[in-house]
Amino acid sequence: MPKKQSIKPLKKTTTKKPLKKKTSVTKPLKKTTAKKPEIKKTTVIKPPEKKTTAKKPEIKTAVSKTAKKPAKISLREKKLQDIKKNLIAQKKALLVGALEALNELPGQTVFPDLGDQATAEIERNFMLRLKGRERKLLKKIDEAIERINQKTFGICDKCGLDINIKRLEARPVTTMCIDCKTLQEEEEKLREG
Repeated sequence: MPKKQSIKPLKKTTTKKPLKKKTSVTKPLKKTTAKKPEIKKTTVIKPPEKKTTAKKPEIKTAVSKTAKKPAKISLREKKLQDIKKNLIAQKKALLVGALEALNELPGQTVFPDLGDQATAEIERNFMLRLKGRERKLLKKIDEAIERINQKTFGICDKCGLDINIKRLEARPVTTMCIDCKTLQEEEEKLREG
């Protein structure tokens, strides 16, 4: 007689408890049908089968070696990323300074002496003018960051040539090369003079 192999289940199985019979009053006019006997179901959990897959041989190619190396960034691109970091830091500093100045800005006050009143008004207007310049600078900084993201930063708006990296480091919000800017300033002097 062959031996019976017992399979141990991984999880405990629960057996359903038999349902209690409900007693109900049947109406005499209806026919009653015999109920089918309840069948108890038991589940047997089989241990998971181990899947074995054949390993594919690794093929080394020249393409896979070059794909792993990161692309080299040119010196100009690296400088442009440094300029972008500096612009973002400058923008944060301007925003913090503007918030502090807004809290410290004196309101309209009336002084008994007209000289004191005039001095207070001049100081207030001076502060507001400085904040106006900072607001314009913030706008230029945002435009420069946007040009960096669009890969058009460092290209002169007038002639289309690359702006010297030293000029960009000195004045990162510039949109013109030194030659075009010099011509523009000379034209402005001729118009004014």
